[in-house]
Amino acid sequence: MLRISQLKLPVTHTEEDLKKKIVHTLMCRTEAVQSYEIIKQSLDARKKPELFYVYTVDVKADNEKQLLKMLTRKKRAGNVQLHESMPYVFPAGGNEKLKSRPVVVGCGPAGLFCAYFLAEYGYQPVLLEQGAPVEERQKDVEEFWKTGVLKPDSNVQFGEGGAGTFSDGKLNTLVKDRFGRSRHVLETFVEFGADAAILYDAKPHIGTDVLSQVIANMRAYLLEHGAEIRFSTQVTDFLVEDQRLQAIRLNHDEWMNIDAVVLAIGHSARDTFETLQKRQIPMEAKAFAVGFRVEHPQDMINHMQYKGADMRYLSPASYKLTANFENHRGVYSFCMCPGGYVVNASSEEGRLAVNGMSYHDRAGKNANTAMIVSVTPEDFPGKDALAGVVFQRELEKKAFAMGNGKIPQQLYGDFVKKRISSEYGGFASCTRGKTAFAPLHELLPQELTETFIRGMEQFPRYIEDYNRYDAILSGIESRTSSPVRIWRNEEFESEIKGLYPCGEGAGYAGGIMSAAMDGIKIAEMIAKQYAPVK
Repeated sequence: MLRISQLKLPVTHTEEDLKKKIVHTLMCRTEAVQSYEIIKQSLDARKKPELFYVYTVDVKADNEKQLLKMLTRKKRAGNVQLHESMPYVFPAGGNEKLKSRPVVVGCGPAGLFCAYFLAEYGYQPVLLEQGAPVEERQKDVEEFWKTGVLKPDSNVQFGEGGAGTFSDGKLNTLVKDRFGRSRHVLETFVEFGADAAILYDAKPHIGTDVLSQVIANMRAYLLEHGAEIRFSTQVTDFLVEDQRLQAIRLNHDEWMNIDAVVLAIGHSARDTFETLQKRQIPMEAKAFAVGFRVEHPQDMINHMQYKGADMRYLSPASYKLTANFENHRGVYSFCMCPGGYVVNASSEEGRLAVNGMSYHDRAGKNANTAMIVSVTPEDFPGKDALAGVVFQRELEKKAFAMGNGKIPQQLYGDFVKKRISSEYGGFASCTRGKTAFAPLHELLPQELTETFIRGMEQFPRYIEDYNRYDAILSGIESRTSSPVRIWRNEEFESEIKGLYPCGEGAGYAGGIMSAAMDGIKIAEMIAKQYAPVK
């Protein structure tokens, strides 16, 4: 096939316009184009308000090699080349026989995709999840947002789908992918109900409402293909003998003998981190970031990013901001949610954390992002592997106390002036969960607070009035990534044989896509060693 890049069309274009552009670029007859597939669509906003979509497309055409020769001869082949699609290939099964079915702990994207591939290729995995199925989990979360009554095992952090279920559902990643795993993850999402646009959108997102249904559909597929799924089942102990994991304990009661355990527990599985440390599983503290959710009106962000372009043809605008300072700290936006909501994402009694969430249509009135400051193990009160967890918990305990269990908020201008806000300014907050005005300027250590303000004061260079007085801060954003890394070797296995640390909770991923891809890598490693279950 022929791959054409840099096809530029006004945002108002039609599908017919794209077809004509392909024919014009190839200098061929309309009938010579058999079919085409959009590989990538991105927005060119450099000449605001005149905006363009830029496409990469794969085209099947008559006499492709002759077409390319003709374009080369006429010096029109600069953005056209022959392309051969390289589909993802799962490795052939190994020879070693499993004495027991492989176990996947955690039903977030890492665990879900690991189990999916193991089930697909005949390994009949057992999937353990301490939380509830996504339908029940949604009810628990909605009830928590209404009443403040928390279920520690079924909330925004825990349950089928993982923490990403209640987020914007971004599906982009910076992970280099030579093997087609990333594309295959997207294709799998589409197979189970996601919009096909995620296959080519340069900034794909799925939305919490659609993602929940996709997860339920994947569960049904897993069960149909030999997997066993056990909800409300927490791994509470590990039996290690001679540097090999022999068994895991479930709910402080049942012991399960194992050959291979994939530990995809998520970044908030603090009880499990403590158990791993107790059993001397090698792990270490790692850097992460903390800060606040920052809200602005979505109309303001649209105007600044698009400068009055026709929004009928555009998605709500997003942004990415970053600043670095001489104190070796970065301030940067993270998990930006156009048309989204700030949500109470707590998972422990007496502690409070926030996150951002968007539905598929991104129709909320506000844009929000985590604006966070980097922290390293030098900032933590202690030098052991769980020092970062202690640091997170202390901040979350203060945040809970500030809002008396509600999301503590403060206008940015009041944050700078160190006074508690009494009312919203030109716009109100969009939240899921009750809120209360509080002295957020007292929440972070002083150096982090000062660095946060320096970043906020620098960002108007890129988005005018970003530091407006009535920008709404919510705290605390503390679950940006795992505070620990569970060691593993090049075969993705711990020093404790039979244990495969996986995904974001183990410190090897940073979002839905990278976590899913990490789960696939570990499924591949298990498949290379072991034969499928008969």
